[in-house]
Amino acid sequence: MQTIPLQNNAVQTSKLLPLLFASIKEDEPLTVLHIGPALPDTVDFFCDYRCKLHFVDLFDDLPLTETEDSPRLQEQVDTLLDIQPDTKFDLCLFWDIFNYLERDAILALMATLREHLKPSTLAHMFSMHNTRIRPEGQFYGVLQPDTLSCRIRSHEPECYAPHSQRKLQDMLYCFTLDRSVLLPDSRLELLLRVKR
Repeated sequence: MQTIPLQNNAVQTSKLLPLLFASIKEDEPLTVLHIGPALPDTVDFFCDYRCKLHFVDLFDDLPLTETEDSPRLQEQVDTLLDIQPDTKFDLCLFWDIFNYLERDAILALMATLREHLKPSTLAHMFSMHNTRIRPEGQFYGVLQPDTLSCRIRSHEPECYAPHSQRKLQDMLYCFTLDRSVLLPDSRLELLLRVKR
């Protein structure tokens, strides 16, 4: 598992992460999908839980597109996620990946995840309130139940194309929006629940 060294480290307080972790008991098994690199902060944080972490750094493979020479988009997503058939996630940490995926890639991601979600699965992500603003690209890790570590990406993907909250909710058809918080830099912090 490759980790990103501590560089340009910043800390961000989260109002929604505590809600995510409040429903989790430390003695119960936990399976987490983390979209992004395996940061040491996140690994250390989850050491306190009976936990399986599934890291998928989709940023290394952006943009996710279908061309004549590439496999179908759904096949690409299935291969990249590489989820074992019996895996069911309790938490999904999407961070800001949906700001870098086109509609078809998001739908392919949802199609892959659908069978790996529990009725109680929760998810956390960031989107943009003002889609014309481009914040500095960051990798996120979990330091505490209410604190994120943020590291600046050394290379910002060209495919930045955030979606409006309404369009994003339509594309994330496995989930329903539970709560949102507007952050000072025009990002939205979102807490999602599986649709029942």
